[in-house]
Amino acid sequence: MNKFPLITAHTGCMGHPDHSFESLQAALTLGADIYEDDIRLTRDGVPVLAHDDDIALADGSRGSLAEITLKELNASMSAPIPTLQDVLEQIREAGKIMNLDIKTDSALEPVSVLVERMGMAEMVFLSGCEYGMAVKAGRYAPHIRRLLNVNIQSFQSLRYDEAMFQACAEGREVGCFGLNVPYQVVRPELAEAVRRYGLDLYVWTVREADDMRRLAQWGVNSITTRDPGKLIAVRGEMEYAEENRDWTIS
Repeated sequence: MNKFPLITAHTGCMGHPDHSFESLQAALTLGADIYEDDIRLTRDGVPVLAHDDDIALADGSRGSLAEITLKELNASMSAPIPTLQDVLEQIREAGKIMNLDIKTDSALEPVSVLVERMGMAEMVFLSGCEYGMAVKAGRYAPHIRRLLNVNIQSFQSLRYDEAMFQACAEGREVGCFGLNVPYQVVRPELAEAVRRYGLDLYVWTVREADDMRRLAQWGVNSITTRDPGKLIAVRGEMEYAEENRDWTIS
């Protein structure tokens, strides 16, 4: 059996709110290998956990992260927004890795500075990087590994083999260590092509155990899920089946 994929806990894992310390703690308690969350900037350039620029404030109004300082933001919310620094401190203490899903180009340089200052370049990598952002990431955060988010439209408009080789070639061209792919697009031939190009294959966001098993059998390098508990159970089942198969053969 292939080595089981790294278990990446998507933000909001195990039913906890997205971009929350509760979600992070659930992932760490379960023993996930990687924690994924989205990164944006406040007006004063502080990287925080957020998917959208538009956020709900405690008084029921809406605000723009890019137009509010961190201090103003925390004064306007029912609970402080987690900063990337706060989360990275917990990641470092737990000895885990964090997938930083960059939601705006402007976050690249501040994230790079923070990661370098904390000495955590080996404990993070960037995702959310389509081709253009991957090029910028190489310029503003050259010391941080990055995944290339594949161009989904190419898989819809080209033959599958053309699309997968284009994705692999682009990944190598922009210096990424792997491809970040929605699991619905993945076929065994993509997993094989990625290996031949010397890249890793990270897939997102998987819900069902059958899909987890199939992707693990194809040899993907990481599976992202909001239910890492289910993925851990699948790993146990597959390892048990492999051990018993070896015992039967011997």
